[in-house]
Amino acid sequence: MKFTDGFWHVRPGVDAQYAQEAYDIEAEDYRRLVVSAPTKTIERRGDTLNRSLLTVTLSTPLDGVIGVRIENHRGDTPHRGFELVGAVEGLGAAKADDDGGVLTAGGLTARISRGAPWDLTFEADGRTLTSSGHKSVGRMGLAPDAPVTTEPAGVAGVSTTGRAPSPSYLHAQLSLGVGELVYGLGERFGPLVKNGQTVDIWNADGGTSSEQSYKNVPFYLTNRGYGVFVNHPEHVSFEVGSEAVERVQFSVPGETLEYFVIQGPTPADILERYTRLTGRPAQVPAWSYGLWLSTSFTTDYDEATVGHFVDGMAERDLPLSVFHFDCFWMREFNWTDFEWDPRVFPDPEGMLERLHGRGLRVSAWINPYIGQRSKLFDEAAQAGYLVRRDDGTVWQWDLWQAGMGLVDFTNPEATAWFQGKIRTLLGQGVDAIKTDFGERIPLGVQWHDGTPAETMHNLYPQLYNRAVFDVLEEVRGTGEAVLFARSATAGGQQMPVHWGGDNSSSFESMAETLRGGLSLALSGFGYWSHDIGGFEGSPDPAVFKRWLAFGLLSSHSRLHGSTSYRVPWAFDTGDEPEGQSAVDVTRIFARLKLALMPYLYGVGLEAHTAGTPFMRPLQLAFPHDPAVAHLDRQYMLGPDLLVAPVFSADGDVEYYLPAGTWTQLLTGEVVTGGVWRRETHGFDSLPLWVREGAVLVTGTTDDARRVPDYDYLDHPLVTVYPGAADGAVARVVTPSGSEGEFRVSRTASGYRVAGPDGVGFSARFAGGGQVRSDGGVVDLEAGPAPEASSIGG
Repeated sequence: MKFTDGFWHVRPGVDAQYAQEAYDIEAEDYRRLVVSAPTKTIERRGDTLNRSLLTVTLSTPLDGVIGVRIENHRGDTPHRGFELVGAVEGLGAAKADDDGGVLTAGGLTARISRGAPWDLTFEADGRTLTSSGHKSVGRMGLAPDAPVTTEPAGVAGVSTTGRAPSPSYLHAQLSLGVGELVYGLGERFGPLVKNGQTVDIWNADGGTSSEQSYKNVPFYLTNRGYGVFVNHPEHVSFEVGSEAVERVQFSVPGETLEYFVIQGPTPADILERYTRLTGRPAQVPAWSYGLWLSTSFTTDYDEATVGHFVDGMAERDLPLSVFHFDCFWMREFNWTDFEWDPRVFPDPEGMLERLHGRGLRVSAWINPYIGQRSKLFDEAAQAGYLVRRDDGTVWQWDLWQAGMGLVDFTNPEATAWFQGKIRTLLGQGVDAIKTDFGERIPLGVQWHDGTPAETMHNLYPQLYNRAVFDVLEEVRGTGEAVLFARSATAGGQQMPVHWGGDNSSSFESMAETLRGGLSLALSGFGYWSHDIGGFEGSPDPAVFKRWLAFGLLSSHSRLHGSTSYRVPWAFDTGDEPEGQSAVDVTRIFARLKLALMPYLYGVGLEAHTAGTPFMRPLQLAFPHDPAVAHLDRQYMLGPDLLVAPVFSADGDVEYYLPAGTWTQLLTGEVVTGGVWRRETHGFDSLPLWVREGAVLVTGTTDDARRVPDYDYLDHPLVTVYPGAADGAVARVVTPSGSEGEFRVSRTASGYRVAGPDGVGFSARFAGGGQVRSDGGVVDLEAGPAPEASSIGG
């Protein structure tokens, strides 16, 4: 929020008390610095009276990470930050002398100057990353009628009592250098570069066409080699060069503010440290990468409808991995009571067994609300499992389900009760859970464990998703649990997968959906999906078909809508040219994704082990190329594939290829990068380029055309692309856990590819003919210009 009136003044009613100097500095236990920062320069003893003293403590939870805690009145409500699962005790080296204090955390150093003016800098590799200078740390007292924004968008809509402005806020500012750009702050659908924006970290159910977000994360990184994580689950307001244009400001209500500066130097390094601190994404099962088909939301359906859809996919030779039952698998007004509506699903266990018999997994929708008509409502209310108002009555409203209450996951007994219902559902045969909602969390309520309502608002989906994910892991096993979650905050990446929420059926919404995914990827989330074709409305065939290619080149791919079905043949008239119908496009790109699974499964494992996202903004993949700084209509899928979705019916697309030699995966065309390209694509195509030096392993068997969880070492194809280095290695891990490496070495006339012992495979130069080996090595001779590829055909 903004406290100032231009550069010189504060707004009426604001009492700004800035840290003026580092009055004294102590190196406590040689591990941390404790700085006393009065709000006036102390020139005489009388200056110590009748004013605030801010205590600033610097410490390190990880090498390369330095935390800064600013406190005014320590007796206030104890600060509850996020769970820092990777924090380590006893790190850091601190010292203080007459000049100031220094704290070193691996390659990151914080340096605080003694005296006035306030001067705190963060340095790495001999250069300043960012700094906190004059008027950068302060306590902002507010008069009741102060004309500042004290509520983030969406708060009034979920508050039962209204929200009084906090009497005080703490704020900090960090410098922005010339040309420095800011990314992240969660899944945000506006411009990918956040400079010039005000961003409220406050979860809201606002769709994808607004400044609100389902997944707010108080973490950003910049193109200058560092990130910043503000360790507050409650509302955090960021002014990204939008109040002091040469600074990022963040403010929180209350008497404590804590943030961490995270060293790079690359965006991937920053995300590795950030996710090590807040949690890595869990490994997801290989079957989850296949195509998901949904009943959609308010459509009419029963087992016959489901069977008709599944039969239709099989008859059209469309690979399908998961069938999803949305809300109305339960009876209307009863959500969530975990009971199949007997009027349309009289034999749910038998139906699920029949779906499993067809090789499908099953997903089912839930939310954390209990409708009053459900018999579970009275059970939960009487047991104390529902959130209560300040007056002790059960919190209820009618915005969604009539008279619904909200499960209190801060109550261990309520969590265990809810998890018991999940176990029953899994016992019936459900494999995955869509954990919808979690954003409409009220204020003016009491939580079982005493957590303040403002803190729990953003933190709630963490507890909700954790409760469900833990049961999935318990029942299905580690590496087999998968959610389809909408809401999240920092640390939510531990419980994948997340999807992009309620978008619309238009090219504009397709583009804003991609921006949200890129922003989320730069906020520490490894996997991400979206509703192919858009959720609201019904897409015209051109939108649906262009979105199919984009959706099937995302980590997870789901056909889902609001009021209309999303089966591909619903978007065909029957007179489309060959390869251009929605059915054809689905088949082409679904098969392509399945053929790429030896590569894509490895990309997912990297998200799990290193925190590098599956979908990679070009700013992450090419941090030293200034041309990619603002790009938000293309991405890397893992390290080697560049995807530029087509956002037009006529197929016109403009995109950028970074420097290097690139090979079009679908056509075999080879070009030199460092250029912008304009092309026109049919519905069966899009810009899909393989990076220089790649060694790509793809599936070739019949299973590789039907399912995502086949044996990736069963006669794969190894394609060597231009620029492959001597000694390059393509490592393959199969869903069963077996591993193999394909090693590439240069020879006088080309390359030699050596596979794992006993593994039959084929190899080729990009676009060239295949050479088969029954186990051993393949020698590739340099040949003619590449020809068209057949991957995924």
